[in-house]
Amino acid sequence: MNNPRTFLLVALFALAYLIWSQWQLDYAPQEPAATTEVVAPAAGTAVTATPAATSAEIPQVGPVKGTSAPAAPTHGVDMPAPVDPIVVTTDLLRVEIDPRGGSVVSSELLAYPEQPKQPERVRLLDTDPAHFFVAQSGLVSTDSPAPDHQAMFEAASRSYTLAEGQSRLEVPLVWRDASGITVTKTFTFERASYVIGQRQQVDNQSAKAWTGNAYRQLQRVPLVLDTSGIKGYTNTSRYSFMGAAWYSPEEKFQKLAFDKFAKEPLDRKVSGGWIALLQHYFFAAWIPPADEADQFSSAEVKANGTTRYLVRSVSPGISIAPGATGDFSARLYVGPKLQSTLDDLAPGLAKTADYGIFTVISEPLHWLLSQFHKLTGNWGFAIILLVLLIKAVFFKLSEAQYRSMAKMRKMQPRVAALKERYGDDRQKMNQAMLELYQKEKINPLGGCLPMLVQIPVFLGLYWVLLESVELRQAPFILWIHNLTAPDPYYVLPILNAATMLATQFLTPMTGMDPLQAKMMKFMPLIFSVLFAFFPAGLVLYWTVNGALGLLQQWIITRRIEGGSKAVVPAAGK
Repeated sequence: MNNPRTFLLVALFALAYLIWSQWQLDYAPQEPAATTEVVAPAAGTAVTATPAATSAEIPQVGPVKGTSAPAAPTHGVDMPAPVDPIVVTTDLLRVEIDPRGGSVVSSELLAYPEQPKQPERVRLLDTDPAHFFVAQSGLVSTDSPAPDHQAMFEAASRSYTLAEGQSRLEVPLVWRDASGITVTKTFTFERASYVIGQRQQVDNQSAKAWTGNAYRQLQRVPLVLDTSGIKGYTNTSRYSFMGAAWYSPEEKFQKLAFDKFAKEPLDRKVSGGWIALLQHYFFAAWIPPADEADQFSSAEVKANGTTRYLVRSVSPGISIAPGATGDFSARLYVGPKLQSTLDDLAPGLAKTADYGIFTVISEPLHWLLSQFHKLTGNWGFAIILLVLLIKAVFFKLSEAQYRSMAKMRKMQPRVAALKERYGDDRQKMNQAMLELYQKEKINPLGGCLPMLVQIPVFLGLYWVLLESVELRQAPFILWIHNLTAPDPYYVLPILNAATMLATQFLTPMTGMDPLQAKMMKFMPLIFSVLFAFFPAGLVLYWTVNGALGLLQQWIITRRIEGGSKAVVPAAGK
């Protein structure tokens, strides 16, 4: 950013982008405050209380081919009594499973603190009404006993731990019906994995065939984010997409914002896809078997004055003969948006790190940063190496820009003479300057192209820093302990302002509109205030980029002005 005229262009782009982002936040539909009541547990007892199912929470399915379709079962809406959860701890997760329904109702991500150097871990799934987010599953049938996500299961233990040296842990839950139907819901945990395998096995020891479907669903309330004051402005979570997402091989990655649930509900039959609910840095997703044609759907669930948002996957129906067994399987992902590994789990899952319209730029930038991080082990140095690479790619383009600016700087005395000759006659003045530039082969707009090229890179990197969980709370050196948060001491914004001031000194101002010239004097201050609220990694990128551009401009200006001085004595002989 070394041409003063382009400072205004960048400021205009940044201002327009920030206004658009704020407009999106200010005028987005507001969700009603949560008012769900929770039964208080007995003192000293760790329990969960899952709200009762409403009609929208239980999928209604048609009969399996060759069977009749009696009326769908009814479900009570009273709040069930709290039940002690089944606690599962692995190297990466601490999960709570509610025996009522076998739902995953709590998950702590042990590798991700809420704040740097604090003991509290990120809690993704939660039954707290203000943060309600659960992963439910069950079976439904039109003419056979089937446990939905409100049915009571039995477990051999209330605590399971993945022991040191153990690679796999299974947690079985059992539901039995007097007719002879037994359902075993088994959760499988593996070391170094955020994937929870699930299998629902139906053992039919009744006198007739069992018919039914499996369903898996995610349900949550939107997070209430602090958007007030400077703290709210710097809260990057407010700019990240929060809502539902799904994937199909035909339509690829699709999003469904919470305010679109009623207007554009999801209703697709998909093979080889998945459903998810996203938030900043983290998400949960149900991944059915790739060869299974599931019905994907969405719904708004109204309960006790609260709106919850639900996405669901329903499997095809199967029929199990008396004396036989059958099963349904799926995987549940509960964890961070790790782009390097997610596509290995399911196609398109890495798209959950949503860069929006800048995806085509942000994804390559993230890949480059990841490669540089492998070399340096530090995301700050990776950003610096990225700047060096970009400067090398556009070196010739920048060189042409700085040569043009150096020539314009050399022409300042002649431009001043033209201004004195024509006075306030702007038309003749501009015509004379145009003729001078044409004669000296100077392109006054030559400095705009490098900036226009870098604006998309700048915004693309902004979204990489905003969305990439790999950079979350990543330290650099010295006082910068978090590259995704603003510089706590504003050193980088000040250094950037100093770079801009030095750049202005090297850049010709003669012939510039007086109002524009006045605005240019304030640009370092304006950008310092603006960058004070930007992620430190982004300001690091722009400051290093500006410093390298300043160095290149200074060297080229010295050469051109030095060559001009060397020619003057010879011309006077």
